[in-house]
Amino acid sequence: CQLWKVNSCPAHLGLLGFVVFLREPPVVLRVQTMNAQQLCVAAKPLHAASNCSAPARSLRGDLRAGAHYSRARALVSRARSHAQQRCALQVRAEEVKVSQDALDKTALLAELKALQEENNALKVEARSALGKLHSLGGTDMETLEILTKDLRSIEDLAGDIEWASSEDEEPFWQRSARKASALPLMLPPVPPVPADANPMHIVHISAELAPIAKVGGLGDAVAGLGLACAQRGHNVECIIPFYSCIDQTQIQNLQHERDLQSFFKDGMVSSKVYRGQVGGLNVILIQPDSHMFQGGAIYGGGYNELEAYLFFSRAALEFLQTSGRKPQVIHYHDWHTAAVPVLYWDLYNNLGLGASKVCLTIHNMDNTGECKVEELEWTGLPGEEYKVDERLMDPRTKGHNPERLSLLKGGIVYANAVTTVSPTYCNEILSGGASGWMRETLEFHKAKFHGFLNGIDRTVWDPERDAALPAQYSALNPAPKSLCKKYVLRGLGMPADEAGMKTPLVACVSRLVPQKGIHLIKRAIYRTAEKGGAFLLLGSAPQAGITHEFEQLAEELKDNPKIKLMLMYNENLSHHVYAACDIILVPSMFEPCGLTQMVGLQYGAVPVVRRTGGLADTVFDVDHAEEEERKNGFVFDGTDEGSLDGALDRALDYYTSDPTFWAELTKKNMAVDNSWAKSAAAYVDMYRTM
Repeated sequence: CQLWKVNSCPAHLGLLGFVVFLREPPVVLRVQTMNAQQLCVAAKPLHAASNCSAPARSLRGDLRAGAHYSRARALVSRARSHAQQRCALQVRAEEVKVSQDALDKTALLAELKALQEENNALKVEARSALGKLHSLGGTDMETLEILTKDLRSIEDLAGDIEWASSEDEEPFWQRSARKASALPLMLPPVPPVPADANPMHIVHISAELAPIAKVGGLGDAVAGLGLACAQRGHNVECIIPFYSCIDQTQIQNLQHERDLQSFFKDGMVSSKVYRGQVGGLNVILIQPDSHMFQGGAIYGGGYNELEAYLFFSRAALEFLQTSGRKPQVIHYHDWHTAAVPVLYWDLYNNLGLGASKVCLTIHNMDNTGECKVEELEWTGLPGEEYKVDERLMDPRTKGHNPERLSLLKGGIVYANAVTTVSPTYCNEILSGGASGWMRETLEFHKAKFHGFLNGIDRTVWDPERDAALPAQYSALNPAPKSLCKKYVLRGLGMPADEAGMKTPLVACVSRLVPQKGIHLIKRAIYRTAEKGGAFLLLGSAPQAGITHEFEQLAEELKDNPKIKLMLMYNENLSHHVYAACDIILVPSMFEPCGLTQMVGLQYGAVPVVRRTGGLADTVFDVDHAEEEERKNGFVFDGTDEGSLDGALDRALDYYTSDPTFWAELTKKNMAVDNSWAKSAAAYVDMYRTM
């Protein structure tokens, strides 16, 4: 038998329960719990003596606490003391011999599940109650830690793990990390988000949506922002192409909504429109009866991408009009859908779809959507009229044959508002080198620009709720992270003994493209090896030449068991890598926002980054940042190997020489909210003022 301790303290007044789970017959333990009745009795005279005129606040059931903070805090302190001393609670277990036949294991499992669900509810109520106390002033993280910490030991958690080996036929990231006999996971629910007044209808039109159609940060951002606004009570829909490579099993309630006829290339193109839900977000998928969006990948299929996205931009607006939708906001993204506002204002606004304001988000200006006049005319627009500086004209092509247009420029010119994915990237676009040939256009329209930092979706990226991991952990309970590290090291055949666990593990999760600083990634691999550290690369390259370079590097380092280069990408494996690593490397040449460093922070991996774009807005050097509370990683400025070495060396040295500092740093980083909550509120405010 195993004693499983569940710490749940309703209303912070001290319920310390002990739940017994029968692992093997023939021993049964009696479950005994002690509620907060005694503390309820003690609370009443304290509340009466508080002379507080505010109405009593309900914390749980018959337990009432006044608004007088000092009295409430005294009760919390007393509850904490009782929890630490186990409230003099004596757990008495009787051994009862029963036969295998008499054991009703199904009933015991059902009882355990019910107890876990009750404990989840108590945790939510406990957090809410503590929030009420905090609103009266002060913070009490120690109490919160007692209330939320999983009291199962590391040994208990390790016993539930189905430990992996590099010799396993099935890779560990393709199967459950937990034994079939393990205790069911008890993941805390995601806290509810207060609803906004006067909810809006918001429609995103995008080439990507995570996880079903994701290549990079665009898909994550659209899904994260859309879900965050939906959680605030807004009616959010995302319209994307129905790529043939989409895994339809990831779409809930997928069903055909209507057939659609949309003008394109001097004729009508038939499409089927489907709707469903992805991760709680309403999604509309447009599937043309043609070769467009066919192939084994989101991009790089056997079709003309410019043609496909011009068609999609008009078809999306055609769907909104014919379905009778009149959203307050149409939000389009990058060059792929930058023709949407041009079509909206110059065509569909006069056809009855006139209640919307339009917003562009620039995720990456690397591609501006170069387009010929006759290609724009495929949508039904008079292309020659847009070949002027005030509209879509690409000034670099003046006098050339042919002269060209820029869809992204049109998306900026015709937008009511333009956002970028971080404040620093906004500044780099408007006043730095990122503006390039579009400098005059950006200067003219700079008043409509906003820099909002992307967030991470905490329903996906949160080690406390991540069911893919062998063990869950948080800032309040960081110890199980070591199990995640050991699990990955063993699964990849890297040293996982005591020395291996003490070795700093540096990881890089990245697309292997020049933007990501390929030469610095390679240098970091060599430098980590020189310093005696371990390095894990997870990434793929769209260019065969880059893949070959890293294949050669892997062959060169194959005899070093502490270096593992995985030239692939798997979403589930990335969760394991973030949870396992101690240091996450992001040496980008430019990075509009970057989610890697924020996910790393959330998972307790200290970032080493180059100061650019969103990296500059989220990572602050532990040795050089001015504000002590913001210090969370290691930053360098140059693009040379020496600059990288300086930051990486400092990180490795801190890890090995000052474990106490490192542990406190990772706990602080995990406690920071990098979710979409703050940015979603900023987007909603902007939507209302467009």
